[in-house]
This record gives sequence, C-alpha cells and structure tokens, in this order.
Amino acid sequence: MGLFTKNPFGHYLFIKKWLIRIFGVLSHRRYRGFNELNIEGSEIIKNLPDTKVLFVSNHQTYFADVTAMFHVFNASLSGRVDNIKNVGYLWQPKLNLYYVAAKETMQAGLLTRIMAYAGAITVERTWRSKGKDVKREVNKEDTDNIGIALKDGWVITFPQGTTKPFKPIRKGTAYIIKQHKPIVIPIVIDGFRRSFDKKGIRLKKRGILQSFQIKPALEFDYENDSIEDIVEKLEYAIEQHSSFLKVIPQEEIDDMEKLNEERKWEY
Repeated sequence: MGLFTKNPFGHYLFIKKWLIRIFGVLSHRRYRGFNELNIEGSEIIKNLPDTKVLFVSNHQTYFADVTAMFHVFNASLSGRVDNIKNVGYLWQPKLNLYYVAAKETMQAGLLTRIMAYAGAITVERTWRSKGKDVKREVNKEDTDNIGIALKDGWVITFPQGTTKPFKPIRKGTAYIIKQHKPIVIPIVIDGFRRSFDKKGIRLKKRGILQSFQIKPALEFDYENDSIEDIVEKLEYAIEQHSSFLKVIPQEEIDDMEKLNEERKWEY
C-alpha cells in the first residue's frame, strides 16, 4: 500500500490506518479491562470473503457498538478465537471496513468528523432530522455509496436506525440486500446500553459483561423474497422481532425503558 493510496471515497488509507490504531488503543480497555466483552462465533469472521459482506446488528449506542466490531473483526482476522487479547491485532487493520451512520450525527463536531474518516458511510435519515419526525425520499447517492462500499469490502449497518430496542427494521436495508445480494451476517450485542452513555463515548459503569454474538450467514431467495420477507428475517436474526418481547420479563422491559428515558435527557 502506497502512502497516497485512497479508497473509493477518496480517503487516504494511510490516515485511516492510523486513526483505527489510535482509536483502537484508546478504546481497548472499555471492552477488556473496565468491562469484559464475551464473544461468540468469531470463526465465522475469518472464513468470510474480502468483499461484499453486510453485517446487520441491533444498536445500543452511537459509537461503542461499531468500535467493538472493529476490535472483534480485526482480532478474528488475526487469529484470535472469541477474544480481543493483545491490541497488536490493530497494527495491520482491515482497511476496507465501513459502517453506515447518520450524516447528522457524524457532522455534529470535530471528533465525529475524524471518526467518520475511519470508515463512515453517512446517510440522511428519511424519518428523523434534528430531533423531529420527518418524511422524505431516500437519497439515491446514499444507497449508491453503500453499494460502492460493499463492492470494495465489508459494511456494518444497524437496520433499526435507533438505539431504542424493538423498533422496526428500516426497509432500506432490505432493498440493499435485494439489490446487491451480499453475504449477510447477523450480530446480536448486549451490555453496551448499561456500560456507556447514549453516544457510546463516556463510560458509565464498570464491571459489565458485554456480549457479542456473531451468527451464521442468513439465507435469502433474492429473486422471490419480498422486502417484507427480508425485513422479518432480519428482525428475527438480530433478535428484535416483537415475539421476543413475550419471553423477556416485564421487569426487564421496564428497566430498559427507564434507562432509555435517562439517556434521552443526557444531551
């Protein structure tokens, strides 16, 4: 890789590499030290092709979730099995790794703009803007950029588009799956909501066991599955389908809602 090599979005890979290294070192103890990240299924990661892989996950914080994924993916590719011991795996990180994020969030300040350079594909929310509900058409350039990223490497997305649990899957993810036919790997995380603030930058509580489960690739009939079929499969895969509420104790649901209200008023 040359010093001036760029990715398809015009970002210098040399700069991206150093940003991943720096943020990785700074964040490592948040998942191994202050708290503990329990990983399952890392063998799936090292057997994936280098491009056209879409990771879909539930969402609990703005940045801690995706940061953990950068750690887990790179550790797995370096031969770690279900652990992120020894942060040296970030010395040669995977550089064609991207994540989908709201444009409004990533343009909010200098820190988020720097973080965006590490791999964000920014998109305009079609349902919410500046804290208010809106209704607008999908920006074709946004979906095209996700397609470009899939062609170049791996993409992480949070198809609910919110950190609140059990909210509907946005159909845009299903359209991307149907159009680009990537390998789709579901991930289910937990514990991040209790560990971090809503943005996932400030550590709120130590000693939390965070879980990170990587599941086998989903199977789709790309020609015959409807958008609704794909959405339903995604909901079950990331354990956000409404049926899961029936097996969660009411006390736990109440605690989640209370915690979300507390997080809502922090900013």
